This record gives sequence, C-alpha cells and structure tokens, in this order.
Amino acid sequence: MQTLSGPHPSHGIAATLDPTEFLGLAPFLRMSIAGEEFIQFAQDLVVQVQQNPDNAILWMNLATVLQCLDDTETGLETQRQALAMQQVYTYPAKQQPAKLRLLMLMVPGILSVNVPLDCLLENSDIELIYYYITPEAPFEAPIPEHDLLMVGISATTENQFLLQELEKITSQWPVPVINTPKHVQNSERLTASTLLQNKPGLTIAQAHPASREALSAVVSEQAALPRCDFPIILRPAGSHGGHGLEKITNREELASYLERVQVDTYFLSRFIDYSNEDGQFRKYRLSLINGVAYACHMAISTNWMIHYVNASMYQDAWKRAEEAKFFNEFEQFAARHQQALQAIYETTQLDYLGIDCGETREGDLLVFEIDPAMVVHAMDSEEMFPHKQIHMNKVKTACRDLLLSRAFAHQHPADNGLKG
Repeated sequence: MQTLSGPHPSHGIAATLDPTEFLGLAPFLRMSIAGEEFIQFAQDLVVQVQQNPDNAILWMNLATVLQCLDDTETGLETQRQALAMQQVYTYPAKQQPAKLRLLMLMVPGILSVNVPLDCLLENSDIELIYYYITPEAPFEAPIPEHDLLMVGISATTENQFLLQELEKITSQWPVPVINTPKHVQNSERLTASTLLQNKPGLTIAQAHPASREALSAVVSEQAALPRCDFPIILRPAGSHGGHGLEKITNREELASYLERVQVDTYFLSRFIDYSNEDGQFRKYRLSLINGVAYACHMAISTNWMIHYVNASMYQDAWKRAEEAKFFNEFEQFAARHQQALQAIYETTQLDYLGIDCGETREGDLLVFEIDPAMVVHAMDSEEMFPHKQIHMNKVKTACRDLLLSRAFAHQHPADNGLKG
C-alpha cells in the first residue's frame, strides 16, 4: 500500500461521507454514475487506515473503493485484512427508527459475488447487516439480532458447496429466509440454462462446460464443438460481468482466445443473433420480486455484448427516449412474456432475482443470465433520465414490501438473534 503525505479535502458526494461508518457499495456507484472522481477519497482512506490499522470498517470501505477503481487484487487483499478483524458490518437505515433488521449472508470476493441490496435501499428504513462467511468458518462471530435473513450470495461455481452447507443450517433458522440457498443454486449459469430449456415463450442458450484440452482439440480439428456449431459464446467458467466473454466464429478465433484467456474450464453456448431490423441489439434488465417483473433499464448498442455504461445511453438522446418508451409500456412487455417470466419464477422459486434478457426475432424472451446479485439502482440523473425515477420507485417499493411482509407475516419472539 502506497504511503501518502496526508489527507486532502474531498469534494462532491465524497465530502458528505464519513469513512468511519460502513459505506457499502452505493455511494461509490453513485459517484461513478455522476462522473465524480473518487481517487482522492481512496487516497485519504489509505492514510486513515495507516493511522488506524485496527479499524476494520476503514479497511472494508477501502477494499470497496479499490475494487470500484479496478484495483481488484489490492482490493481483495484489503478485504481479507478487514475480515480478519471483523465479520459483521452494519449499514444503518437512513430513515430512523428502522422498520426492519435484515441479516444478509455474504462471502468474501469481488463485488459481483454478493447481492448489492444497499444500492436499491440506500435511503430506506431497513437496516442491512452484512455477515461475511466462509466454508471453513461459516458462523464464527456472534449473530446479531435480526427480523429476517437473506442469502445474499451469488450462485457462482465456487459457492456451490457453501450454498449446500447453508441449506442444512438455514432450514432451521428461527426467522423467515429470503432466497434460500437451495433456490439460489437454481440461478447458477449451467443449472439455469438446463432448468429453463423448453419453457413456453422462453429461449436460453444451453451452456456446456468445456475443458481447455477439449477446445484445443477443436482448434487442431481433432474434435468438433460439443453439441453446437460456430458461432459460439465462450467465457471462463465462473466468470461474471462479461469478463472473458467473447463471440467466436471459427477455429482461428478460438485458437487466439485460448492463447489470451488461459483457464482450465470454459462455458460455451451457441450465439443467438437478437439484433433488430435496424441492426441494433437491445438488452433489458428486469427485477423479479415475489414473482412480479419490474423494469430496471434498457440498453441499445450495435455490439451484441451490451453493458449499460458502454452502450452510449448517456450520449444518445434517441436511446434514452426509447428506454423511456420501454419503461412506460412495460406492462405490455410483461404481458407479452408472462409465460416465460412465470416459468422463471416457478422454476427458480427465488423471491428476489435479476434477469438480463432480450427478445428473439421470433418473439421469445431471450434470457442471457439470471442472478440475484445483479446491480439494480435508481441513481441516474433525473435531468437526463426523467422517466426512470417513477419506475425505479416501483422496484424499491416492491423490494421493501417483500422484506416487510415476509418478516412480519408471523409473530416472532422479541429476540431473533442466534448465539454464535
């Protein structure tokens, strides 16, 4: 960790933050969306950590900032330092008194491995208690009192064993559980692509695991692709957020990919061209909350691999206008894809889920990925996106209603804490 001469004053959103409080992801995502630099805030945090090396909250905040600045390796090492001192971090309700204490089970790792619920509930009356667990020591620290439990862990390949172990434990939990471990496992990429095959109105490309050795045999023409032909989509097994995700159209491109992306196992699936007649691709992010679908955003790009931040949504007014139309007519979209959305809910049985999808040329809902840990927020500029707040407020309200109704559906003892 670099040594700095001393702290400097922060500006903008950063100036309002108290780094001695657990900040979560929300303020840094908000700064990023607003285009606000927070390198200075990170440097100030480094100094404070050096001056207060026993303060786990400072370490954890710094870990999040570093990952937001794409210094993942240092961020994860900083996170390890924080968790060696403290496993539980509380994100207080901004509206007091808090109506609900939600205990969220989390795992160490990159930002995408946990549900970033604070980005959706950052100004709510719900207290979020992050409890970080590992397979080796799931519940070392005492478990705080809480009204509701949520499994906030993404179903990555690495988390499968932990989720199986948690199922045994949480099945006897004294308060209701949102997203039980058994159901979270249904959102794992390979599992979901199998479970959702042949559902009415739904298309999802079957994911196939493929070893490096098997793909090398395809390059050397000693073997064919498993159960599909070029073009294919290829990614490292367990990757998220588009890391290492590429479209491969022939053996030469496959050889180049294997040279650049060297892992033992990959996931491959057939490429489905979902572009419209205008040559643009359209990707939708939905929230499925208690079985009801809500629109979160729509991105438009000439590139098939769409991320909202690289789709020029902030630059192109016509794209924002089309997104506004999507929001305003979402009831029609949801009705058109009611069978597919119902199938996702009934198959996964997840209370809270994110869906990235498009539409096939035949009119099916084309599902790219389902994951409870997708980032959902209402932080875009109201001036630039005047259509968003009213619709994102529906998502926030639905999430809050789910938590409150589930927590207080039955009478619980005053003390819901478990002693660890």
